[in-house]
Amino acid sequence: MREIAKELKVSTGTLYHYFPNKKALFEQLVEDMVQNELSIATAEWETLKTRQERAEALGKYLNGNLDYHIKSSYLMIDFSQHQDSEGYIDSEFWRRLCERYQGAIYEFLGVEDRALADFIMCFVDGVILERLLGINTIDVVEQCTLMGKMVNAYLEKYGFNS
Repeated sequence: MREIAKELKVSTGTLYHYFPNKKALFEQLVEDMVQNELSIATAEWETLKTRQERAEALGKYLNGNLDYHIKSSYLMIDFSQHQDSEGYIDSEFWRRLCERYQGAIYEFLGVEDRALADFIMCFVDGVILERLLGINTIDVVEQCTLMGKMVNAYLEKYGFNS
């Protein structure tokens, strides 16, 4: 906290006034990162007419920002491994973040389907993890295009318009 306060050119007391501990500071940082990330990622969606176009745009966004997503994943993993795991299992903090992502996915799809939103979140996490592990044989845009086709087939099967 002293190092952070020094970098921000504020007193440690001022920092503790807004953030009682490192965990609170980290959580605020992550919430701000997620809000910014979702704003950037979804900005283009309003101009795209189909889910397939949105899936391809998601692929281009992820591909163009993989370094950022890899680094933020490292940050979250590193911080979380130093915390009491019981404190983060099913925590309100992670639940709030997941709900934000689900809301963006519902907007992406045009329907609310929790199982499908969970699938897309796991898909995106998996694409980032593949790159985090140094596996560069995965074409992110191609994978998102395929994911879009799978999502459309799923929604058509269960009576949603594409």
